[in-house]
Amino acid sequence: MIVDGSGLFHPKRRRTDYFDSMDPNNPARAKFAEVKEKFGRELRVFETSPSTPTQSPAPDNREEADEFYEFTPEDYYRLMGAKKEEKFLKTKKIRDAEEAARRSRITKTVIRVRFPDSNTLEVTFHPSEKLQSLVDLLQKVLARPDLPFYLFTTPPKKRIDDLSQDFYLAGFVPGAIVYFSNDMRKDENGAASETGPYLGDDVMALKGLEHVIEQEESVQSAAPPPVEAVVPAPVAQERKPAEKKVVKPKWLKM
Repeated sequence: MIVDGSGLFHPKRRRTDYFDSMDPNNPARAKFAEVKEKFGRELRVFETSPSTPTQSPAPDNREEADEFYEFTPEDYYRLMGAKKEEKFLKTKKIRDAEEAARRSRITKTVIRVRFPDSNTLEVTFHPSEKLQSLVDLLQKVLARPDLPFYLFTTPPKKRIDDLSQDFYLAGFVPGAIVYFSNDMRKDENGAASETGPYLGDDVMALKGLEHVIEQEESVQSAAPPPVEAVVPAPVAQERKPAEKKVVKPKWLKM
């Protein structure tokens, strides 16, 4: 399984959450919510550049310099540290506990299914779900549910036959790319007679909506905030001290 020839797919790009606060008046967000309710999954569809999954970069025939093979002090300390760790053997119980702890920290895996028509379906699963759940979903979203197909990874090309494995044990975490291939009879040129589109119309309607939502959010974030009218605070009036009434003492009275 590769991402443009570079190993596992790690979903690190910024993702907009379209499902927490759906605006019924926004057609794009409403469509995402409709598809999620229908299939029970958060789906995304986008187009990828047409390329064969078996492509690999050209081999680098440059020779390394002699210094590349020299044994440095860093190599020595790294080797001694590895030997020191090997002295402390872990029991199976400890290894199983550490593996369970690592597995519990992974809560989702993002699977991208690439179709021969250059469209890619992205869907999120829990690592403990079986690979059969991916096949079951594809049978629902295909334009032709009766189309025979299989999935494979590359390089090297390996057909996914054991659907009883979960995504974690299959090595499809935190994400992976699998390839869709149909079992239709091939024509004289060796190409499959079924050329697509492979996804149904309701799923293909999601294509490009993500960019529409991101553009709307960027416009909203770039808009200046509304200016509130400043109401001057009332000025407190100073109270004049009350004039004291002059009272003559009794002894001044005549």
